[in-house]
Amino acid sequence: MKRSLIICSVFSVLLVLLNSFPVHAMPDNSHHQNRPTPKSPIVIAHRGASGYMPEHTLAAYSIAILQGADFIEPDLVMTKDGHLIARHDNFLDLTTDVADRPEFKQYKTTRQVDGVLVKGWFSEDFTLAEIKQLRAIERIPDIRPENTRFNGMFEIPTLEEIIQQVKGYEQLLGKTIGIYPETKHPSHFQQLGLPMEKPLVEILHRAGYSGPDAAVYIQSFEVSNLKALNKLTDLPLIQLLSQKGQPQDVVMEGGALSYDEMATRNGLLDIAKYADGVGPEKYHFIIPKDSDGNLKKENTTGFVDFSHLAGLKVHAFTFRNENVFLPANFQNVESDNTHEQLIEELLLFLEAGIDGFFVDQTELGIEAKRRFLERR
Repeated sequence: MKRSLIICSVFSVLLVLLNSFPVHAMPDNSHHQNRPTPKSPIVIAHRGASGYMPEHTLAAYSIAILQGADFIEPDLVMTKDGHLIARHDNFLDLTTDVADRPEFKQYKTTRQVDGVLVKGWFSEDFTLAEIKQLRAIERIPDIRPENTRFNGMFEIPTLEEIIQQVKGYEQLLGKTIGIYPETKHPSHFQQLGLPMEKPLVEILHRAGYSGPDAAVYIQSFEVSNLKALNKLTDLPLIQLLSQKGQPQDVVMEGGALSYDEMATRNGLLDIAKYADGVGPEKYHFIIPKDSDGNLKKENTTGFVDFSHLAGLKVHAFTFRNENVFLPANFQNVESDNTHEQLIEELLLFLEAGIDGFFVDQTELGIEAKRRFLERR
């Protein structure tokens, strides 16, 4: 109940701020070039404040910014007419109300995405004007039922709208707020004639983001996508590393390179040729859980040290405070209030040397960062 009241109160303040200081009235962006990024460790709001609001909405990003996020993370997919919008992936069923929209019934189809047959609605079949008719819903309602009270309230934002919002808050709060976009399914969109790389770079450059010190990181689970971006921009790039399998572009090319190989010393040196950092799945690469699901400091691997020796930053994903996501020995068996447990888990990874982390509850990430810096 207390958390709900806090979030509702913050959201009320947010609406007042946005109404009194409209984003579209913000000054030109030219003075934002080459802004220094926040010092490590950085707190990255995973899809916005997704622990409290439906993810990838301007409201979720706003809450995260007001909670103190260093960066906000929009996942990006393409529309039929070539616009970049923020969704978890191109499959719209879980994050929008498209299934309740009879006017789009004819768009339901079965499609192969990254080698998997999926039935539903896909972003690439909608124009931006049609996407704007949809409304966001909570992606994991069974785990976050409180968030469902916001279902149907918010539009699907474009990357340009997110940047406008960030600039507005920078003016309002007097601080730099970074953006951390992820290209979702880039090879899939490439095959459809909707390549993501050039539009993404053009939007970022046009908005005034340029150079290795800009408050931007571009991330991807694929390799060729990042190599193409490396030729188009000098903005920082992050190679994401999944706990299993291979990058989809490698699979499509018939290659043998796996994420585990990429995480070796030689693999990290190869990544350093085209990227500035890595985004590893935290348990698989940094501190593996034991056979009982417990997280222990003594199980810390050498991954962070090897990455740093290769000149790569390490931004680990994803930290969440619900019991279902926490290691067995960090869960609160007596309550759903696991705030302190998440902070303690974060401190364990910060002590392992990570340079930043993705978190669903931004304010808990900020608190963990504060405690960590106090200990140094």
